[in-house]
Amino acid sequence: MWPGSWVTRRLGVRLEGEGLRDLLGLALRRNPKRAHLLVSTVLGKHVPQRPTVVLGAGCRLGKRVRELLGPERAARSVVLGFAETATGLGLTVAHSMGSRTSALHSTRRRVPGAQQYGGFEEEHSHATSHLLLPRDPGVLRTDGPLVLVDDELSTGRTVRNTIAALHAVHPRDRYVVAALVDTRSDGDAASLEKFAADLGTRVDVVALAAGRVRLPADVLERGRELVEKYGSDPAPARATAARSAAPRGTVRRVDLGWPQGLPDGGRHGFGPREHTRLEAALPGMAERVLSGLGLAAGADSPAHTRANTAGTCADAPAEDAPAGALVDASPGEVPRVLVLGNEELMYAPLLLAFEMEKRTKGRAEIRFSTTTRSPVLPVDDPGYAIRTALSFPAHDMPQDASRAERYAYNIAGQGFDAVVAVVDSQGDTPELHAPGGLLDQLAGCAPTVLLSVVPAYVPDPAGPNPPAPLRGPAFSSYAPEDVAWLLRDLSDVELEAPTEEREEAIQAGGAHYAESLPVEYQPSPEYQQLFHDALESAAERLARAVGTVTETVLAERGPRPVLVSLARAGTPVGVLMRRWARYAHGLDLPHYAVSIVRGRGIDTNALAHLAAHHDPADVVFVDGWTGKGAITRELAQALAAHPRFHPELAVLADPGSCVRTFGTREDFLIPSACLNSTVSGLISRTVLRADLVGPHDFHGAKFYRELADSDLSRHFVDAVAARFPAVREGAARDAAALAGADRTPTWAGWRAVEDISEAYGIGDVNLIKPGVGETTRVLLRRVPWRILARRGAGADLDHVRLLAAQRGVPVEEADELPYSCVGIVHPRYTRGATGADGRAAQ
Repeated sequence: MWPGSWVTRRLGVRLEGEGLRDLLGLALRRNPKRAHLLVSTVLGKHVPQRPTVVLGAGCRLGKRVRELLGPERAARSVVLGFAETATGLGLTVAHSMGSRTSALHSTRRRVPGAQQYGGFEEEHSHATSHLLLPRDPGVLRTDGPLVLVDDELSTGRTVRNTIAALHAVHPRDRYVVAALVDTRSDGDAASLEKFAADLGTRVDVVALAAGRVRLPADVLERGRELVEKYGSDPAPARATAARSAAPRGTVRRVDLGWPQGLPDGGRHGFGPREHTRLEAALPGMAERVLSGLGLAAGADSPAHTRANTAGTCADAPAEDAPAGALVDASPGEVPRVLVLGNEELMYAPLLLAFEMEKRTKGRAEIRFSTTTRSPVLPVDDPGYAIRTALSFPAHDMPQDASRAERYAYNIAGQGFDAVVAVVDSQGDTPELHAPGGLLDQLAGCAPTVLLSVVPAYVPDPAGPNPPAPLRGPAFSSYAPEDVAWLLRDLSDVELEAPTEEREEAIQAGGAHYAESLPVEYQPSPEYQQLFHDALESAAERLARAVGTVTETVLAERGPRPVLVSLARAGTPVGVLMRRWARYAHGLDLPHYAVSIVRGRGIDTNALAHLAAHHDPADVVFVDGWTGKGAITRELAQALAAHPRFHPELAVLADPGSCVRTFGTREDFLIPSACLNSTVSGLISRTVLRADLVGPHDFHGAKFYRELADSDLSRHFVDAVAARFPAVREGAARDAAALAGADRTPTWAGWRAVEDISEAYGIGDVNLIKPGVGETTRVLLRRVPWRILARRGAGADLDHVRLLAAQRGVPVEEADELPYSCVGIVHPRYTRGATGADGRAAQ
């Protein structure tokens, strides 16, 4: 039954227009200014809905705005959502339309110390005043379009009031109004057109559905009569008494692990940087909540034992939820869990609910809704949109005496096994926990109630600014246009440790490899000559592979991809790909270098910077080569929380068959693998250590300025780039052939590594480094145990044999090795054991 038929029959309100009934129900307001309420069934405010549905509606609306404006204008647009219903919708629209500016929502909460930019009135509302409190007022003074987002566009008066107030401060030539439904009359639509013409601007309207709301002439009088009649119905009182007599649910607190300094929503601004940080934190937050419910991944099925404890959360302080706090469901049914946001706090709880929905994979039914200030008459009828109501004292703004009550609809009697209440810290007050407060009310509706508190964000003018990229010559020996390093300069920090000490600490589990640096290897004159000989013989082969992979990227990810190399082995390749694009196509592609750390993922702050300046869909991650594919897997896992970024890696050589985008799958010597910083812009490996890298910092690295006399970074890329004309046609043919080939990764290299691990009794694939590049790294940075070389590999391994001889490491020739060589880190490392002098693994 359509949840508006009850109002249509009794009040005479009719909806006309295709699609309106799919998005709306009807209810009666307790508001003398308007009798009826259009109740969105996809907003996640009054009606508990699947998070997928709520986000899907907002994303569709955002994509329509993007189609209207075009990608470039959409990226420059500022989005403003209206409190309280469109705070989450506004941020969803901003994210899905690809806005790169900080989105805002209006607010009714006054924040001490926050500068007020302006305000406007919502004439028909129960709470009319809106404030604008951006952390950076400059976001409202940009030259891009302003997109105003609301759940419904009924008369357009609020939109006109808002545009008039903002246009007076900063005129702009275009505004867009985005709403789930547009129900304006012809007269209201004409008024908005005239208003825009009088201002000398353009106002477009975008909606998922449009139509009309037909009202009888006496709608206000009839509405008052219905509220008086049904508002005095004793049924709600009986329901309250029944809840009081029923066993009370337990209330526990779950710490979300909210990232330090991350805004809780758009009250003061929430842009791509903040969204990227939130995305990265969501999997962990969802797991904490699901663990508190006994629904974490791999957890046993919830036991069917309903809580049966007297009293409420007000009887004692809320406590941490133990891992065994299980929700209950009837036998044969999955538990129903509601994630309940709090008034303007909609977006973060919505994304939390969505993450929980993804992770439970049908093991629970997750719903999302939010508390509200809006007083609505409940009527327990399937043809009515608001069937039950909880009312409770305001707990986030006790000083606000304008309306003491708040509401939560369609929770009581709806069969929820658990409710996860998400509030901000300003709302975590005695009123929240008191008898009759929100938690007490929820405990009468569900056996399990979890409370999660998000720190209320207050702008700090003296707070840290986002980190800026580093460029040469101040950081690295590359030209400033070659690469922008999204790294923190740690050049003045002593990070190097002897190789043996690092290896012992890493294998003992006492340290991570990214917490220190190996002492930079200083090559002997003989080894340096090997590098120059290898570069001379391989330059044309390298140039052809560079051209092939770049042409493939331009064809499949063009026309203007953003190259993001994985520091540091990927950076020379990124520089070369950028040079090829400029040589062959006249393109000046952006190129960044970022850190990714095995076991800890990619630098989230670097992703946030990229999202703030580019369309994430244009980002192409670049590395030098694949070994067994560990970093390929690490990248895919790290980007799973950031679906706008494409997780595929483009590499020069893919001997392990781990990626689809490559220049070649041959395992040959890439001369840049022979050296460390002196062929990578004089930059160290990246460092990730909590005492050096703060929550707002990029991962760190050092610039070895003192090695400038030995630097070959520019020499390497210049030597390869000089061969571009000779290989241009061949690279084009190779790229065309690859375009029609089956490039599906087979992961043959990973299987070979597993076989070697078993054959040598090592038991840890991370100690096996396949391929010329990875074997070289073992010899330069780790404590090597032995080298496996494919019989007849030839000159490609001359430098490997020299390094092995210098370190006393045996080189064993092997048949049917899928790589030219494989380096094995010493698997039973103890202090003082190096190379061949160490103990055997078996």
